[in-house]
Amino acid sequence: MEFHVVIPVLISFAISLVLGPIVIPFLRRLKMGQTERELGVQSHLKKNGTPTMGGVIFLIATTVTSLFYIRDYPMIIPVLFLTLGFGLIGFLDDYLKVVLKRSDGLLPWQKMALQIVVTAVFAFYLVNYSNVSLTMKIPFWSGHYLNLGWFAVPVLFFAVIGTVNGVNFTDGLDGLASSVTLIVAVFFTVVSLGMNSGVEPITCAVVGSLMGFLLFNVYPAKVFMGDTGSLALGGFVAGVAYAMQMPLFIILVGLIYLVEVLSVMLQVSYFKATHGKRIFKMAPIHHHFELCGWSETRVVAVFSVVTAIMCLIALLAL
Repeated sequence: MEFHVVIPVLISFAISLVLGPIVIPFLRRLKMGQTERELGVQSHLKKNGTPTMGGVIFLIATTVTSLFYIRDYPMIIPVLFLTLGFGLIGFLDDYLKVVLKRSDGLLPWQKMALQIVVTAVFAFYLVNYSNVSLTMKIPFWSGHYLNLGWFAVPVLFFAVIGTVNGVNFTDGLDGLASSVTLIVAVFFTVVSLGMNSGVEPITCAVVGSLMGFLLFNVYPAKVFMGDTGSLALGGFVAGVAYAMQMPLFIILVGLIYLVEVLSVMLQVSYFKATHGKRIFKMAPIHHHFELCGWSETRVVAVFSVVTAIMCLIALLAL
């Protein structure tokens, strides 16, 4: 048992650790620097020039580690596909923004179209080539499943793309998205071991690769994950949840992602409805707390603790 739990954590941690000092100077040479919004949190302006696209570090570490286990653990395949698929969309977006200097990267419709294609392939594989059903475990009601029939497919699209964009919005402070997702990955590892669902090598690989990445990504960050990293992590969370028939649990363990998305939606809707008034000082909500005087490290610590508590509640909900 320890081989498929401890070893992938150590392998992916080591790969992340080795890749960091190689990839970061390379990104700096390519001038893949982050540009902070002038209108944003003023303390973030000093981050201008910090290399972005660092998500490739943990994406490579997770992929390489998972490949060792794919033959014995076929359930890794759809999860790895979704992680890599969304990671590539993010990479394309970052590349256009940072290297080709196209300020908006992929156009919104292009991004959405690619996300729909990747999700469709994942759904097709799950339905036709895996023994995973689209019925979902119901939290706090042990042994009961929600069967939505054909409606489960549109729900899958909504859940996957929503989760991916939730993680994307969460990625705005040094170490925030990586810390929160690391805790979520630990939760899924524990549950996978208990349920024998066969995805633990990839959840362990993500735990290890994020621990390695955090050494370069905690405040003050030497590298940002960019959309390459945040979209990949969103794909990973959604993929694992579906592989384990636990998409409803994303609402619990991914509460921070949900709150980040809702804060943006509420802010935009309210701003339009009231012609310029705001609910929060700034959205996503982590910036609101910063403008209330919290330090970056405090926001990251509090959001991580909230995630850890929600993961414990989710364990009870099983």
